Formats: sequence, structure tokens, C-alpha cells
Amino acid sequence: MSTFAKRERLLLADLLEAEGPEAPTLCEGWRTRELAAHVVVRERRPDAAGGILIKQLAPRLERVMAEFAEKPYEELIQLIRTGPPRFSPFSLKQVDEMSNTVEFYVHTEDVRRARPDWTPRELDQVFQDALWSRLERTARLIGRNIPTGLVLRRHDGQTVVAHRGTPVVTATGEPSELLLFSMGRQSTATVDLEGDKDAISKLHEAKRLGL
Repeated sequence: MSTFAKRERLLLADLLEAEGPEAPTLCEGWRTRELAAHVVVRERRPDAAGGILIKQLAPRLERVMAEFAEKPYEELIQLIRTGPPRFSPFSLKQVDEMSNTVEFYVHTEDVRRARPDWTPRELDQVFQDALWSRLERTARLIGRNIPTGLVLRRHDGQTVVAHRGTPVVTATGEPSELLLFSMGRQSTATVDLEGDKDAISKLHEAKRLGL
């Protein structure tokens, strides 16, 4: 049975292929080539991927990513499409589903929403629920760099606290949009914000949201 992670993986690979290596993304300083290299290194070079979360390892990650970015773009796309090697934890279906569903969804939107003429992608309710489930589990980790209190609220009233603090801002929207907002894609995420005006401004201006 196809999983969300597998579906989003193939959508991302197809989109990167269609856009080519020099298309813009929402990731500051990255074009599609660098984003593709990031995805491949994350899955295939655990010795370097730790730099995503650990500052001391960041220089090694940057060097390895630069090496992969020099590879033929078509090779990077194929590595994304075929998935991680057998020795990678990501090759396990449960790990892949939990770790990559959000990763691939967000990076697909990083490419889609960097276009001037992008339009919202219609997502079914089952996928929205899956994204909400992951957001509930990881909201505190994702929100650790948020400069104000932030509550994420679905249209049906379900809420999760991304960051405790005052003043508090409440963001309301679909799980997919709340996820993008809390992971630093504030400029394109479709959410309604309620709360202190200065706090809302800080959220919009913050460059370090998300992981």
C-alpha cells in the first residue's frame, strides 16, 4: 500500500525534475539544486545529516551538501525518487512515514510557492489529519525558536501549543498551512492570526522558526 511519505517523495522528485536545477525555493540561499542535495544527504549521509540539528556538526554538513550539489542534477533526482539505501533508518516504512511525510510535503511547497503564480494545492481530509497528528507530536520541538507564545488551531477548534509564552498569538487554518507557518514559511502560509499586534509582527519577521 502506498504511504503518504512515498506519495510526497514522488511528487517532490517530479516537481524538482520539472523545475530544473536553478529554480527558486522558499529556503533562503537554496535553489532547487541545493534543496535536492539536502534531501539526498539527509537520507544517505547520516554522518553529516546530524548538522541539521547540531550546530557543531553544521560545517561538515555544509561541505557534504556542497559535494552532492556538484553531482549531476538528474542523479540527485533519481536518488530522491528511489529512496534511501537499505542500511538507512529511513528505509523502514514506519520511520519513513513518520519522518518524511512532513519533510517532503514542506519541501514540495518550498518549490511550488516560490513561483509567482502558485495556487493552493487541494489536500484530502485524511492527509490533513495525518499532518495534524504529526504537528501535535512535534509542535514543541518545531516551535522552540518562536519569539512569542503561539497556539495552533484547526478550523474545527482542535488546538496545540507550539510555544508557551506571552503575549500569545493564535494561528487558525488547515493543518497543512499551520505546519508551514510554524516551520518558517510565514510569507506564504494561509492562516488567520489573532493576538497582540506587536507579537504578530514579530512572528512575521522572525527568520528562525521551525527546525
